[in-house]
Amino acid sequence: MSKGSSCAGALCAEDEVLAELRPKLEATLRDLVQIPSENLPPAGNESECQHYVASSLRQLGLQPDLYPIADVASLTSHSEFWPGRNYSERPNVDAVLRGSGGGRSLVLSGHIDTVPADTPMEWRHPPFAAEIQTGRLYGRGAWDMKAGVAMNLTVLRALARLGRRLKGDLIFETVVDEEFGGANGTLAARLRGYTAEAAVIGEPTFLHVCPAQRGGRVLHILLQGRGGILSNGRPAGRAADQLGYIITKLPEFAARRSRRVPLDPYYVRCDDPFAVWVTNVATGRWGWTQPITVPERCRVELYWQAMPNETREEVETEFFTWWNEIVNAAPDLFPAKPQIELPMRWLPGCSIPADSPFVTEFVSAAGSVGIEAPVEGLDAPSDMYIFQRCFHTPALMWGPSGGHAHQADEFVDLESLFQATQVLLRFVSNWCGIEESGI
Repeated sequence: MSKGSSCAGALCAEDEVLAELRPKLEATLRDLVQIPSENLPPAGNESECQHYVASSLRQLGLQPDLYPIADVASLTSHSEFWPGRNYSERPNVDAVLRGSGGGRSLVLSGHIDTVPADTPMEWRHPPFAAEIQTGRLYGRGAWDMKAGVAMNLTVLRALARLGRRLKGDLIFETVVDEEFGGANGTLAARLRGYTAEAAVIGEPTFLHVCPAQRGGRVLHILLQGRGGILSNGRPAGRAADQLGYIITKLPEFAARRSRRVPLDPYYVRCDDPFAVWVTNVATGRWGWTQPITVPERCRVELYWQAMPNETREEVETEFFTWWNEIVNAAPDLFPAKPQIELPMRWLPGCSIPADSPFVTEFVSAAGSVGIEAPVEGLDAPSDMYIFQRCFHTPALMWGPSGGHAHQADEFVDLESLFQATQVLLRFVSNWCGIEESGI
């Protein structure tokens, strides 16, 4: 039981059952991490992990719907569908714990895909070994977000062990293809009919309640210029010089955004509210399989974040206006016009009010187990906008503490995961309601 929490009757029973289930919670997370489910656009390998989840649901007496998302009617015609992905052997999983009636329904959502384990830095803890050291479980997806999936499964197990009948329907799901701006899996689940009055997404949030997320835009830029090592005089317009010039101009773009865009209240404490980052640079393969020479081309990945209410049109118009200005200001540096590609969807931000009943009730549930949960915006995009914007469903993100998401040695703090599970069980029981005979 968390420090400062009270324990009486049904609440004590929750704490006792979760304490008994804690080894199963950690074992489930280890199993999930040890099964790779990397998103490798345009494909992915989530199938084995999804079958594990479906088997776990069957053991609880549920009937999981394991379905190819490409078979979902109207998916490809929906305005938010992003084409070009291969969904062979990449099923979604949904299951419904039917309520007795008279309560509020809820979705517990999580994405089963992870970013690739391949990173520029070496792993000290193998990415699929699920090693536990000093209270941390390491591995690809341990924090983002297989911990959230294990949390959601444990809530179902706790309800079953408590013999608790909910009044409202509780929908459990694990979706594919959230990373790399996917969101088609989350969209498919809604279009298949798995909707509710609210949704909790088990993203990593440091035990913060997150009813808002940032928007995000990714660009791929191809710079081309003169190369080689022998020339008459110093050649102008080298790709590497173009890169240096662009990098020095990025703070100007961030400053322009900070002047134009109002700061959303959810991000007033954010260290970098108008982040603009270079996330990848490539001029060729590293090492001496290629000659030592000045590169003729350079590929750059640029990523910047947006406030929850910004539109795609605003964000892109602002960028291209600035981009054309800086390129046109240096004609000798750009003998060939840089090529720009939009490799993934625009990820909109979204938010619901911090004083909405859904949010305040979740904060109260956290307080009832002794956890002071700040209400903040997640400092990244996610698939939550599908719930909030496309289906007008109140949604928030809730999950444990950890570190190194999308990096080597990703980890989740196991004590934090247990606390997150305590809070979620309390909230599910309060939100959906409990049959009196089940208390």
